Amino acid sequence: MPPPMPPPSSSASKKKTSAACAPRHIDNALLADGQLVRLTIHQGRFDAIVPMADAPACSDAHDLGGLLVLPLLVDGHLHLDKTLLGLPWMPHAAGPTRASRIETELRLMPTLALSTAQRAGHLIRTCVAHGTGTLRTHVDVEPQNGLKALEGVLEAREAHRDWAQIQIVAFPQTGVMRAPGTLELLDAAIAAGADLVGGMDPCEVDCDPAGQLNGIFAIAHQRGVGVDVHLHESDELGLFSIREICKRAKALGMQGRVTISHGFCLGHVNESKARATADLMATAGVNLVTHGAASHPLPPLALLREHGVTVFAGNDNVRDIWSPYGTGDALERASLIGWRADWRTDAQMMDAFDLVTVSAARGLGVAFSGIAAGEVASFFAVRAGGVAEAVAARPVREIVVREGRVLARGGVVCDLLVSV
Repeated sequence: MPPPMPPPSSSASKKKTSAACAPRHIDNALLADGQLVRLTIHQGRFDAIVPMADAPACSDAHDLGGLLVLPLLVDGHLHLDKTLLGLPWMPHAAGPTRASRIETELRLMPTLALSTAQRAGHLIRTCVAHGTGTLRTHVDVEPQNGLKALEGVLEAREAHRDWAQIQIVAFPQTGVMRAPGTLELLDAAIAAGADLVGGMDPCEVDCDPAGQLNGIFAIAHQRGVGVDVHLHESDELGLFSIREICKRAKALGMQGRVTISHGFCLGHVNESKARATADLMATAGVNLVTHGAASHPLPPLALLREHGVTVFAGNDNVRDIWSPYGTGDALERASLIGWRADWRTDAQMMDAFDLVTVSAARGLGVAFSGIAAGEVASFFAVRAGGVAEAVAARPVREIVVREGRVLARGGVVCDLLVSV
């Protein structure tokens, strides 16, 4: 992971230069299909992609020297408000249970030397240096602190609007029905700028699945936003919650806008139950995002994809009070999930890459920009012979470009955004 970077000043967007009027050429770019090409970028888009053998001489072209060019990554599940990046190392202080982590977090977060906006900014820039262009973050919304965490992440999102596209889930980590006033806070969070309504283990945490799910889906439906529910519940209890989520998604016409985060229960049950649940999720248009948690069996990702469920991936906790691990690298996360799924062939490793690119964009409901003429010129380049090698080796991102502007070189973000 690159060293923590100072948060950008409020004038960061003013410091960037606009894209050059004249087309810019990038030579010897290796595409995923093995072609060596010239990329021509004009006004932030790929104007043309030409095989090097057919490209006319150009004295001012930037030579990538055969680096593999890949589209920017999408991280489908993060917690920007929780990270400790930018601070000195803090030993893990919480106990082994979720309740202990929540209690420890509520106690320690107000004592930190950096604000939520500053710490979130460190993680955004770290993700960008790893080639991530879009991310979805969950932000705690609960009665003790109200919307303070959300306000900090909204500030960080605005400061980094030229660096990444960021979705925010208003996340009721301490529960909904057991914490009076939370539904009102969730509604206020959407009004303040959050993009989705979150949920949290409707059976285990609230012991009132109907109350929680009816409440959060009502807000989402009224506000015209999506839902993303943390579901740690295992076995039959988790399957029950999935059925209840799917029922509401279908009834309210919210297909494609509802996501289950984690869904550990899918890795706990037998194949017939997993297949039946996968069919239900596909019919209801309910997605699954995973971070490949080491403490639980991995959901059957290939089976879910086979049945038509949109499955994608995210880093989840990145060096915070919940976990001292995590680098913010979505490519590394895809590699870890592929390793856990025992995906070994090149085709399977392409599936792992899909978890943090095409499928992740579909799960987040955002446009995906590939490496093709007419697409937005957003990409990163690595020393690898193909996608499978990039997933396996997770090489340093030699250059990261978004909309034709260089954001990072050699795994370190740039202080000044300039045209490629």
